[in-house]
Amino acid sequence: MDKIQIEVFGKPGCQKCAMLNHRIDELLKKEPYASRYEKVYNSLGTEEGLVKFALAQCINPNRIPGMVLSKNGEYIENPTPEVPDPVCKASKLYDYIGIQTDYSPDGGKGVITPAMVQSILDQGLAL
Repeated sequence: MDKIQIEVFGKPGCQKCAMLNHRIDELLKKEPYASRYEKVYNSLGTEEGLVKFALAQCINPNRIPGMVLSKNGEYIENPTPEVPDPVCKASKLYDYIGIQTDYSPDGGKGVITPAMVQSILDQGLAL
């Protein structure tokens, strides 16, 4: 079975990017995530990372870090884009299954929680 990729987008030296990577790594130590997912880090400090970021077309550059699920090189479409997400709230992406950082003062205040990451991974498992 092909694994689902967790495409992480981050910037060099970004503490929130490092925290998102750590939270994903912790989940990937456990089942069912360990056998179904692999993480791919895309640094926006590299040409390759910028190209993959541009192809995602759904993450706001002002809302990094972010992550999108993909399989076989294709981003996985969000089957219910219009449905509000009680866990991810405004961080959830509309077009694809993924999240981006919500820096609004009344929103997430720039934090992607472990529960948000797990929620996205659980959505991928349900497909």
